[in-house]
Amino acid sequence: MHILVTGGAGFIGSNLCSHLLDKGFVITCLDNLSTGHKKNIQALQSNSNFSFVEGDVTNYDLMLKLTEGKYAVLHQAALGSVPRSINNPLATNHANVTGFLTVLQAAKENNVERFVYAASSSTYGDNYQLPKVEDNIGKPLSPYAVTKLVNELYADVFSKLYGIKTIGLRYFNVFGPNQDPNGAYAAVIPKFINLIKEGESPTIHGDGSQSRDFTYIDNVLLANELALTTTNPEAFNQVYNVACGYSEKLIDITKYLITKINPQVSINFGENRLGDIKDSLADIAKISSLLGYQPKVNVYEGLDKTIEWFNDSI
Repeated sequence: MHILVTGGAGFIGSNLCSHLLDKGFVITCLDNLSTGHKKNIQALQSNSNFSFVEGDVTNYDLMLKLTEGKYAVLHQAALGSVPRSINNPLATNHANVTGFLTVLQAAKENNVERFVYAASSSTYGDNYQLPKVEDNIGKPLSPYAVTKLVNELYADVFSKLYGIKTIGLRYFNVFGPNQDPNGAYAAVIPKFINLIKEGESPTIHGDGSQSRDFTYIDNVLLANELALTTTNPEAFNQVYNVACGYSEKLIDITKYLITKINPQVSINFGENRLGDIKDSLADIAKISSLLGYQPKVNVYEGLDKTIEWFNDSI
C-alpha cells in the first residue's frame, strides 16, 4: 500500500513514516519544513520505499499530484500549539483549515480509499466532564481548538456526501522521540527535559496540579496503524480518543524528570496560561471497541524512553 503522510518531517509524522516503513508500506512524505525538520527523516532517505517532497498542504495542484494512486492519506500537517494560535490565528487557520480541506478535496478527487487525520483533545473545550467522551464536547477555548473542530466537521460531511472513509484521532498530549524541545511553542515534556539537562529550572504555569493524559508516541503509532488497516465497517466516519486512559499531574511528571535527569534542579511557577484547561483525561472505550486499541506504553515507561532518546540524540 502506498501512503501519503502529510507533515511527515514533524514529530508524529516522522515517527509514523518510520513505523509504517517497518510494516512494509510505501511512503510519500510531505512537509513544508516550517515546524518539521529534515533530520527527523534523514535515516529514512536510503529506503527505496520512502520519498520526501518539500511542499505545502495548501497547494491544491501539488495535493492532486501526491494523492493520485494512493491507498490512504495520513494527515498530520498542522500548526500546533494553543499559544501560537492565540498569537497568530490567521496562520493557524490557513494551515489547519485551508490545508486540511485542500488535502481532503484532493483525496476525494483521486478516490483515495481512506483519510486518517490528526484531531485533538483541544476539541473538548469548555466541557470539563471527565473522562472525555467523544460525543460530548464543549465550546473551543482557542483558535487552534476551533480549527481542529472544523477538521472533524469537514471530514464528517465529506464522508457522508462523497463516501470517503475518514477516521479522526484525537491525540492527548503526545510525547516522545523527534519532538522539538526548542522555541516558544515547544511542548512541555521535551522542553522540560532539555532545560533540566542544562541545569535550568523549568517553569510550570499555575501550581502544577493540572493533570493530563500524557500519551507516548508508540500508542499513537498503534492507533494510526489500526485506523489504516481496520476492516470494521463501523469504524469509519468516526473520531477517537488516542490516549492511555489515565492522567498524571504536571508537578509529578516534572519531579520525575528532575529525579531522573538532574536532582539539583528546582521548579519555578508562573501565571496560568490563556486557553489552557485544568484537567484532561480520555475515555478510550470507543477506540478499544471499534479499532481494538490498547495502549502499549504507560507514561513513565514513555518518559524513560524519551529521556534515553534525548541523551543519545541531543
